[in-house]
Amino acid sequence: MLRLSELKLPLDHPADAMAPAICARLAISPDDLLDFTIARRAHDARRKSAILMVYSVDVTVRDEAGVLARFAGDHHVRPRPDTDYRFVTRMPDDYAGPRPVVVGAGPCGLFAGLILAQMGFKPIILDRGKVVRERTKDTWALWRRSELNPESNVQFGEGGAGTFSDGKLYSRVKDPRHLGRKVLEEFVKAGAPPEILTEAHPHIGTFRLVTMVESMRETIESLGGEYRWQHKVEEIDVATAAEGSRKIKGLKLSNGDYLAAEHVVLAVGHSARDTFEMLYDKGVEIEAKPFSIGVRIEHPQSWMDKARFGDCAGHPDLGAADYSLSHHCSNGRTVYSFCMCPGGTVVAATSEPGRVVTNGMSQYSRNERNANSGFVVGIDPERDYPGHPLAGVEFQRKWESLAYLAGGSTYAAPGQKVGDFLAGRPSTELGVVAPSYKPGIHLTDLSQCLPDFAIAAMREALPVFGRQIAGYDHPDVLLTGVETRTSSPIRITRGDDFQSLNTAGLFPAGEGAGYAGGILSAAIDGIKVAEAVAKAYALKT
Repeated sequence: MLRLSELKLPLDHPADAMAPAICARLAISPDDLLDFTIARRAHDARRKSAILMVYSVDVTVRDEAGVLARFAGDHHVRPRPDTDYRFVTRMPDDYAGPRPVVVGAGPCGLFAGLILAQMGFKPIILDRGKVVRERTKDTWALWRRSELNPESNVQFGEGGAGTFSDGKLYSRVKDPRHLGRKVLEEFVKAGAPPEILTEAHPHIGTFRLVTMVESMRETIESLGGEYRWQHKVEEIDVATAAEGSRKIKGLKLSNGDYLAAEHVVLAVGHSARDTFEMLYDKGVEIEAKPFSIGVRIEHPQSWMDKARFGDCAGHPDLGAADYSLSHHCSNGRTVYSFCMCPGGTVVAATSEPGRVVTNGMSQYSRNERNANSGFVVGIDPERDYPGHPLAGVEFQRKWESLAYLAGGSTYAAPGQKVGDFLAGRPSTELGVVAPSYKPGIHLTDLSQCLPDFAIAAMREALPVFGRQIAGYDHPDVLLTGVETRTSSPIRITRGDDFQSLNTAGLFPAGEGAGYAGGILSAAIDGIKVAEAVAKAYALKT
């Protein structure tokens, strides 16, 4: 079978146009085309007057060798890649030692637990939060009544932070083993729409993610896995040998239990700050890493659709328009869009009392009035929070606390119109853009809760982005602060065997450990770490 990529057809091409286009591209007769299936679908909207659909197609032809010979050197015509997932090993039938433990039930922990369960390892999965339905109620309590549960919220609980997001399932990580395909296939088994297997930028949305997470939990439990909710790891128990080597031997839990464990996947997410502090105090090697800070910027979705698609805005094959923007500023900073949510809402995402954090969320339909994305500035340890591995955590807390004060100390978020932000004056009334953030915004001056360098960089970038997307810097566009949790502020260093560099048996994983960014990359890292755990068991036995 062949993989033919970059096959372009007009936006409104008829359903029967694909086969002739394949034959023309491969210079074969219709009789030589035996079968085809769409592997990937995208659109090219660089020319709004002539938007194209772009396909990758898996094709069966009579003379595959001959076609490949004719197109030697053309990377758009090649053998179909092998995307089948193969397990690295299985749990030995006679193994009687401690079961592997996965800490955290977000995308990384979910897939680490699933792969381990599918290999017969019967993992124990611990999470400090609640099952997803109960967690959803607690999250809505913050959004509707300004009541925060520090252990059950957007960040903590079944499904992780990705549950309350756009549910984007694409990533820029290199994936030569096609592990991302394994992730998407498992999501489809759990109830995701099958088109996520072919769309270039697939997404699921929060409501569908909830039911999928429940289905995957049931699969893990049916394979012998075990979940334990509201079981926060208070301390890791580390054995130190005479020569100084360290090895995990157990976990002390918040309910007073002690769990013996020799293989622990640590997939706690980017907001488990108390866990980071505990690990540092226990001597686990941690380093500070870069992340970003800024706001959520909110536009009417119709503006974005018109700016990106012109007269084709609203076409069902295009959906709600998204964007990706970046600008290198004169002060040496980079401003960029982050986690763009078409047809979505800005949501409260704090996990600590007295702090305000924003994030973005969409449903599968992406049909809410506004588009939003992070509008953020890159920062790094050497320049902005030097001197301590956990200094980035304190940097985040500082600006989140100031945002809480600027919002009126009620979990309302500080907001400001772009026109006022550029002019350096507080906003006193809304314009045409209605805020979507719950529990509400308080109009003010965002310079109270963002670093001066970030304010300067964002003011420089806004008109630049406005020249790229009409209406981006419209005076009534709304900025809501603050966005601080674009990624983890730390990295728990690990070796080629995926174990902590100085604590054997501890497998740092996913976004919280500094090795992923988003649902798909976190899930892929969970698979890799599960395989590493399985290999460690194989070596032991």
